[in-house]
Amino acid sequence: MMYELIFMGLCLGSILYNNAQQSGTECLKANARSCGECIQAGPNCGWCKKVDFLQEGEPTSARCDDLAALRLKGCPEEDIQNPRASKEKLKDNPITYKTKGNSVNSSEITQIRPQQLKFKLRSGEPQTFNLTFRRAENYPIDLYYLMDLSYSMKNDLENVKNLGTVIMEKMKQITSDFKIGFGSFVEKTVMPYISTNPAKLINPCTTNQQCTSPFSFKHVLSLTNNGSLFNELVGKQEISGNLDSPEGGFDAIMQVAVCGDLIGWRNVTRLLVFSTDAGFHFAGDGKLGGIVLPNDGKCHMQDNMYTMSHYYFNCKS
Repeated sequence: MMYELIFMGLCLGSILYNNAQQSGTECLKANARSCGECIQAGPNCGWCKKVDFLQEGEPTSARCDDLAALRLKGCPEEDIQNPRASKEKLKDNPITYKTKGNSVNSSEITQIRPQQLKFKLRSGEPQTFNLTFRRAENYPIDLYYLMDLSYSMKNDLENVKNLGTVIMEKMKQITSDFKIGFGSFVEKTVMPYISTNPAKLINPCTTNQQCTSPFSFKHVLSLTNNGSLFNELVGKQEISGNLDSPEGGFDAIMQVAVCGDLIGWRNVTRLLVFSTDAGFHFAGDGKLGGIVLPNDGKCHMQDNMYTMSHYYFNCKS
């Protein structure tokens, strides 16, 4: 039994020694010339700042080594620079338990805890934290319905025309404070995505089918709690058309996200319903139409129409 314990102790010591050697090798291999470079080499690397630490002929990089190795080489603990990662809670308000009938301002409701954290991170050293979430009952919801109005969506438009009141009725089972909005998109308004033939710019569909002029993104209805108005305005929408199969949906999504004042977004739960039967253009597809600038992530709406689809290609996908 005694021999077994001794053997196990030797094995454990050998493993620890090998690990230290590998860690030390990792630190030395970094060939660090400063403390900053050293601590990025690994979480177990330290930098000895003792003035006379280096032996004659040793390079500056020898100051960077495994912590245990530095101590064995005679570097005092107070001279070993080894900053560690840390975290601090800056805002940690308790969760708000809001129920129906309880009049609490939505801006005062807390659903996630903690709200703010400050981290000091070091390369290779993970940090963990606990996050608590509880959805407040009857919490306000904003929903924006973004629909593809290319010709292949003709039948779907008929179904959406009565969707407003249906959604309102369903959402009332979840929250008493619900708003809905509507917008539509088709395609970038340049060749080869649409036909620039003057007649096709007026009616991009076939001669026996009347369609509206092609457009990139059109904002139709700002967020409202009037489901009947949603039905009314959606009922007035007309199908358009384009040439290629992918659509310009990402341009529309970007504008819905950044044009908060126009859409009417509140600081509540925000939902975006994206309705299409086709794929979407990727970043860089605009080069086919001579569009080379990346999307700038800003709002470019005029008279409820996106005006820069010919200027910026789609945002990164």
